[in-house]
Amino acid sequence: MTKVAVVGSGFIGRAWAISFARAGLDVALFDRDGAALDRARDYVAEILPTLEDYDLLNGARPSDVLGRIVSEPRLRDALDGARHIQENTPEDLDIKRAVFSELEEAAPRDAVIASSTSSLLPSRFTEHLKTRERCLVVHPINPPYLVPAAEIVPAPWTAEEAMAATAGLMEEVGQKPIVMRREIDGFVMNRMQGALLEEAFRLVADGYASPEDIDVGIRDGLALRWSFMGPFETIDLNAPGGVRDYVERYQGIYERITPTQARRVDWAGPVLERVEADRRTALPDTALEGRQKWRDKRLMALIAHKRAAAKTIGE
Repeated sequence: MTKVAVVGSGFIGRAWAISFARAGLDVALFDRDGAALDRARDYVAEILPTLEDYDLLNGARPSDVLGRIVSEPRLRDALDGARHIQENTPEDLDIKRAVFSELEEAAPRDAVIASSTSSLLPSRFTEHLKTRERCLVVHPINPPYLVPAAEIVPAPWTAEEAMAATAGLMEEVGQKPIVMRREIDGFVMNRMQGALLEEAFRLVADGYASPEDIDVGIRDGLALRWSFMGPFETIDLNAPGGVRDYVERYQGIYERITPTQARRVDWAGPVLERVEADRRTALPDTALEGRQKWRDKRLMALIAHKRAAAKTIGE
């Protein structure tokens, strides 16, 4: 049985543990805080029956999946025999550098060491390592057991073998790997999301639309297509002659728009008062936790629908 070590048992770590265990892998979950390990296991035990309700456990029973996750209070025990190590410590460069030094020392020589970081370039916390060629980033959209896309990001010295092994593992556990050719700030997903958020804040700040108007445009407009197609396939299907026809027809529109998008709006400036007021009117802060659970159940239902649709309609 393949063993994976998950280092750090917070939101991302426990979510990775579910993804790996659901796929039939043995998972060693490590955290220096024993109470955090207990909380993580309680969370996993609570969420697994709901995933079963939506047929998202690959036919396994919740008890079987939970049984594959072992809490390990000692790092060396967690890493012993691991094929892949997924690190999930705080987004702090000094912490990452120290943790990766420790992981390199204790991990099996043939294990890939991956970070879940969403903001730090892998070159910045692996450059000092002796076996840095096996280190990289695997950045998920949280939670990975519901959102399969995961970015695999190399440092300049990451070996092709490590990239290929990681992509293979991600596919094995049901993730959809985005295999980047080289590192860049924000990777792929945060750069794409950031471009949309920049425009959303700009439109609200300049008085063109309300936050809810923007959400309607995405939720009830673009996202309906984007839930099963990417932007390139979308434009390929939105002109009779495909992507080249689309570019010839519509590139001029975006050429006129682009100069108006060069100015940044400070997200923490006056526009935040408007956005926060609208959001708290729509959803009081006391209701955030309940709405987050609603979001996750909607994601479960969407994933279940996409799987069923793929079988009856095709990918």
